[in-house]
Amino acid sequence: MSTTRVSVSTSSRRSLEVSLAALIAVGVLLTFWSQQRYPALLKKLHAGTAIKVAGPISFDTLLKVTPTMPAPTRVLRTSVNWLYTNRFGMYFALPFGAAMMTLLAGVEAPRRFSSAAGNVLCGAVAGAPMGVCTNCATPVAQSLLASGASTRLTVAALISSPSFNPVVVAMAFVLFPLPLAAIRVLVPALLLIGLPLLVRENEVVVRSLGVSLEAEGLGSRLVALCRTYLRNLLRLTVLTLPWMLLAALFGALAAELIPVYGTHVPVSVGGVVLVAILGTLLPVPMALDVALAYVLYRACVPTPYVAVLLCTLGPVSVYSLTALGKQLDWRTSLRLGGAVALLGYVVGFVMMRFPVL
Repeated sequence: MSTTRVSVSTSSRRSLEVSLAALIAVGVLLTFWSQQRYPALLKKLHAGTAIKVAGPISFDTLLKVTPTMPAPTRVLRTSVNWLYTNRFGMYFALPFGAAMMTLLAGVEAPRRFSSAAGNVLCGAVAGAPMGVCTNCATPVAQSLLASGASTRLTVAALISSPSFNPVVVAMAFVLFPLPLAAIRVLVPALLLIGLPLLVRENEVVVRSLGVSLEAEGLGSRLVALCRTYLRNLLRLTVLTLPWMLLAALFGALAAELIPVYGTHVPVSVGGVVLVAILGTLLPVPMALDVALAYVLYRACVPTPYVAVLLCTLGPVSVYSLTALGKQLDWRTSLRLGGAVALLGYVVGFVMMRFPVL
């Protein structure tokens, strides 16, 4: 009888913390969607063929970059512009990720499907409307993985958010001919289908991240919940910030020092391989994959190169792959990145052999 009372009491106490953490997560999500992300995405969609990019890996420009500047100056300024462009995504990702960590700490075990297909499909459906690029989705993925969520579900959501957002998909079909737009959807779909072969499922493990069940009284419990949330927010920020800065530097180095804007570069197998690797690693903001590919397409860059970038810029980046490598294992990260680059190469090779435009 005593054991039953303790179990019911614990369940009741957990339900309050879980409900409040879920409320914080939903509040952050709705604020982000309504105040920034979807208004910004719809603005880009309505721009149509007049869409522009301010830099090689950013929509916004905080610091001006010109070709006459020394290379270190261009790299530094491009890094700052990339961080500035991603600020809203991180304003969402860190508070939302901390809320998810707090929420999952209050449940007995994170829910998942028994089948790999179920977990991948659930992650893809949940990630599609999220509205963040793979870089800003990474802190959310880190929080879920740290809380014991399904590995395949989490990675599927990470890929789906930039790849299958309905507004970004609509942009692809507005800006590109049907074959290119269809390839933009097909490649991440194939990646998700092959995800069970690329990412191993983790075991169901209950990990308590500090939701206190010992505090007495509503006020004490709310204070304990706030402390837990802030501790999770700090933990996630420390986990994220160094890799975010490194991603900004790598992306700026690649964008400024590799001549990806050449409009008369002859198409070759080696060139397709290089572009596929570059597209896989570049950390571009949300929807910049479609916008940048269209700018290059309009500038008469060879279609195979445009198609490769269109398919590889979105799903992963050096930042998300590095974070997954640290949290899961490097072989999983290499398999995932290699699969994206391989699919990009296949697209480029097919476009070389069977031009459709």
